[in-house]
Amino acid sequence: MAEPTLLPLALSQGDPAGIGPDVTLMAWALRNELALPTFLYIGDPDVLRARAALLGLDVPLVESDCGSAEQAFGNALPFVKLAAGADIIPGKPDSASAVATIRAIESAVELTISGKAAAVVTNPIAKSVLYAAGFTFPGHTEFLANLGVKAFGQNVIPVMMIAGPELRTVPVTIHIPLKDVPAALTADLIYQTCRILAYDMKARFGYAAPRLAVAGLNPHAGEDGALGLEDAAIIAPAIARLKADGINAWGPLPGDTMFHAAARETYDVAVCMYHDQALIPAKALGFDDAVNVTLGLPFIRTSPDHGTAVSLAGTGKARPSSLIAALKMAAEMALKSSSNGGA
Repeated sequence: MAEPTLLPLALSQGDPAGIGPDVTLMAWALRNELALPTFLYIGDPDVLRARAALLGLDVPLVESDCGSAEQAFGNALPFVKLAAGADIIPGKPDSASAVATIRAIESAVELTISGKAAAVVTNPIAKSVLYAAGFTFPGHTEFLANLGVKAFGQNVIPVMMIAGPELRTVPVTIHIPLKDVPAALTADLIYQTCRILAYDMKARFGYAAPRLAVAGLNPHAGEDGALGLEDAAIIAPAIARLKADGINAWGPLPGDTMFHAAARETYDVAVCMYHDQALIPAKALGFDDAVNVTLGLPFIRTSPDHGTAVSLAGTGKARPSSLIAALKMAAEMALKSSSNGGA
C-alpha cells in the first residue's frame, strides 16, 4: 500500500491583536529546521506583514489555495486573504475584527470538510472580543461542534483533550462554573465522553486498546460517601458500563494521586470531571508544548494550548512551541486517520 499523502493544514488567524500572527510567522521560519507540515494561513496578510516588521522577521507571503500551498510553502508563507476588518494594533483587541476571526475558523472547517485540507489548526481567540460582537458559544470547542452539526446534520459531542509529551487529560465538563459541575455530571455524559475518547484514540492516535484512568469528583473520590455521593452514584456506574463494552477504563480515582510520574505510567489518558482538574496538571507538565485537541468531530482540529497573550504580541517574546506541536499533531492525526481508512 502506498504511503498516504498529506494535504495542507488550514490554520485560522485567531485574534489578530494577540500572538497568533507572531507564532505563525515564527513557526514558518522554523519550517525546514523542524520539518513542519505545510500549512495555509487564513487571515489578513497585512497583519502578518506589519507583525513581521515588528519582529524583524523576513517572511515572504504568497496568496494561495490548498492546491498550490505545498509548492509555495518552501519559499513563502501561503495565505487565504481575509481582511481583518479593523486597523490591528498588537496587544489591543478590537471587536471590529471579530467577524473575520469567526470567518477564518469557518473557512478552515469548510476546507477540511470538503477534502481540500487535512485538518483544522486554530490560533487562539479572545472570547470576550467575540462576545462583544454577538458570538454565543462558550469557546472554540462548542463552536466547532456546531459547525460539525451544520455540515453533517447529526449530533456532535465535542470532547476536549489537552495532549502534552507527558500527559493527556480530558475534562468531562468544560466551560461552566465550578458550582454547576455536580448537576451537569451524569453517568451518560461520562460514558459518552469516554466512548468518543476511546474511539478517537484508536482511529486518530493508533492505540489498539487505550487505557482510561477516570478521576473522581470529590476529594479522595468521595471517601466511601463521607465526602460526597457523586463518585459512587454517577461515576462508578459509567465506568461499569464502559467496562461492559470492552473499554479499558477504571476508577473513580482520587484526583490528588493521579498525576505523579509513576501513576502516569499506568494510563494513556486521564478523564477528569471538570475543567481545572484536567487542565492544571496538563499545563503544569507541558505548558509550552501541550496541544488542545477536539475529539468527536467529523474533522481533525488542534490548537495551541494557550491564550492570545496580548501583552506579548509584537514583542518577540511569544514562543511558537505550542503552535508547532499543534501543527505536528494535526499532521500525525491526519496520516493516522488516512491509514485507518479515513476514520
